[in-house]
Amino acid sequence: MSKFIFCYRAPTSYTPGSADTISAWMAWFGELGANLVDPGDQVFERATTGASVADGVLAGYSVVTADDLDSALVLANGCPGLQEGFSVEVGKLAQLS
Repeated sequence: MSKFIFCYRAPTSYTPGSADTISAWMAWFGELGANLVDPGDQVFERATTGASVADGVLAGYSVVTADDLDSALVLANGCPGLQEGFSVEVGKLAQLS
């Protein structure tokens, strides 16, 4: 299995931390089961250098395992943030040799 990073981007108006939101994320992490390698962290301060290529602001990340990119996208489609206007960028991680 390969590792993939989920980069969560939130609308600029999003305010994190409600109890319902936290419960939804924790439930989704539970659903990911053994595929969840690292639930990651939320991002509260951010800065950008270079050209911005995505809408919204960086909100956090997670690392998961999946057979391939399509399987990782299926997992990402369960993200509760999608219902709040988030986007999830999915990338396959590769170790540098």
